[in-house]
Order: sequence, then structure tokens, then C-alpha cells
Amino acid sequence: MASSKLIGLNVYNDQNEKLGDISEVLLDKSGKVDGVVIGVGGFLGMGKHDILVQMEKLKFVNEPVRTTSTTSTTTGSAARPATSPNTTTSTSSTKSKWYPDHAVLSGATKESLKSMAEFKFD
Repeated sequence: MASSKLIGLNVYNDQNEKLGDISEVLLDKSGKVDGVVIGVGGFLGMGKHDILVQMEKLKFVNEPVRTTSTTSTTTGSAARPATSPNTTTSTSSTKSKWYPDHAVLSGATKESLKSMAEFKFD
């Protein structure tokens, strides 16, 4: 995996709630990935809290996040976007993608991550 594809990757928990995104990939002195910095909380860049997470705690997933909140199609304009994916080959492009769609941090909640010690860049 290219580190450039990990930067900005969204991180979710087991309930498909977005926790934050990967802002840095940290290497040890030998060049091995030591962990990733995830920015949690905040709004529009304000109040973001950076935490360090070990790489082995993340599970990388290639499929998009499944949500249950996309079932509201009450307006006529909402029906149009639903038909447009049928005309494109978006499913075939995701199969050839060689980097993950998102990461999952099992057992985490937004509150538990905000209470973790903040990672400071030296």
C-alpha cells in the first residue's frame, strides 16, 4: 500500500460511525510503519484531536461503508441520482482499485478516542 493513499483515509468503528481520518503515517528508525495519526473530533478543522493508533489495530476495507440512512427517496430529484450509477461502471472501477476505501478501528467510539492522550508532533 502506498502511504499517500492512507493519508486522508476515513476511519470508522464497527457501527459504521466515522471517527476521523488518517493524517500521518509514522515510521520507526528502521523504516517500518510504527503507527498512524488519526484526527478525531472537531468541525471544519477546528478542535481536531490527533491520536496515535498502532497499525495492527486497524482493519483496511476495500468496499465502501454501508449506511442505512440512504433510504429516503421521497422527492423526484432523489430518483435521478439513483438511476445514474446504472449508466456508469462504478462497480468495476472499485474492483480494480489497489488501495482501501476506508479503515475500521474495532471497539472504538468518538468519546473514547477524544479521551485518549493527544499526539504531539515534535
